[in-house]
Amino acid sequence: MKKLDEIMELMTDEMEDFKVAILKLEQLSKQLCDLSIPIGTEALDKNLNSFLEKQKQENSLKDEVLKNIDKKLKHARIIPNYLLILVCSLGIISLSLLGYFGYSLIARQNDKFELYQIFTETNNEKYQEYLLKNPEIEDDFIQWLEEKNKHCHDN
Repeated sequence: MKKLDEIMELMTDEMEDFKVAILKLEQLSKQLCDLSIPIGTEALDKNLNSFLEKQKQENSLKDEVLKNIDKKLKHARIIPNYLLILVCSLGIISLSLLGYFGYSLIARQNDKFELYQIFTETNNEKYQEYLLKNPEIEDDFIQWLEEKNKHCHDN
């Protein structure tokens, strides 16, 4: 009997706990019914429109950044200005030097030709006398004569 009394006591305790749990469940069910959120198209449209507006703003910011980048790329230079100025300056100096050396070469050849004419018109003694006075010209003159003779024989 003792065991039966113990089992009965346990059952009554369990039933009371079960009854409390059911009451709690009913209360939560009522709260859920009272708190239910009606899902309507208006709420969805409102949320969707706000999301789309945010997306549109972000896209316009991205488009503006991309336009700025595109504008910068259109005006960008591959060669920096200072390098361009340096190359142009070197080109001008090179052309000037070529012009100067070309002019001095032509002037030197004209001097040699005049010297050649003078030598052919004068006799051999004056030629020897002039070359003795200016020995630095003699080598150039002999070389020029040899080139002139080669050129005449080639043609």
